[in-house]
Amino acid sequence: MQKLSDGELVHLVTADEKEYRLTLKAGSSFKFSGETLLHDDLIGQNDGVQVSLSRGTRFFVFRPTLSQYTLFMPRGAQILYPKDIALITMWADIYPGATVLEAGVGSGALTLALLRAVGEKGQVISYEIREDFANRAIKNIKEYLNESEFGRLLVRPNDIYDGILEQEVDRIVLDLPEPHRVVPHAAQKLRSGGIFLSFLPTVPQVEKVVDALRNESKFDFIETFETLLRPWNIDGRSVRPQLRMVAHSGFLTVARRVSRIEINAQDKL
Repeated sequence: MQKLSDGELVHLVTADEKEYRLTLKAGSSFKFSGETLLHDDLIGQNDGVQVSLSRGTRFFVFRPTLSQYTLFMPRGAQILYPKDIALITMWADIYPGATVLEAGVGSGALTLALLRAVGEKGQVISYEIREDFANRAIKNIKEYLNESEFGRLLVRPNDIYDGILEQEVDRIVLDLPEPHRVVPHAAQKLRSGGIFLSFLPTVPQVEKVVDALRNESKFDFIETFETLLRPWNIDGRSVRPQLRMVAHSGFLTVARRVSRIEINAQDKL
């Protein structure tokens, strides 16, 4: 097991699941309500170790999961929730070796998941016209991924509404206000059998992208859905849903790029 190291990002988690981000730095200390924790006491420890501060407050020390990291990372734009990112990677069928085109990059939460999913031989191409969003996303991604993983990302300062530069991509994933404007470009640059996916918060936006997909003969198998996440409290025989839940955050619309050919009766003989 790799030990915690100098310069590494960790999360300090209390028993009641409050979290604090901390970048380990040799010789530094973490202050919490008048208590002190030396970074040197964490460097060289195992992931998941429990430590005590100077007056007895206890924390678990974890390398953050991708879900934890995305919820607590600095934001230049609103991030997607982990529940939606998980569905996007599954329903867009992001696989090792895929070339995935996304727009826009936002704060980089979805980009991180896509980079993980495409693996060593895949690539993620992100279109983002706002330089401040792109810079924030790149900083967040670099903080979490190693250099080789980050090398699979290409960020273009292009407006995807104007067109797609790539000749062919396997998947197109969109988190932007008007994905219906991308549908004609996607029909030309998404490979046959490829998947188009958009994430949208409102019904009028969904109506526009679905209409655009239906009016484009190269797309079929169109569906739209949302997901609601409701945690439950389990305490002995007391089992009940929590009073708060992550309800509607957005709609996912998925379509398949198809090729249509005509086969006459003589060809079948």
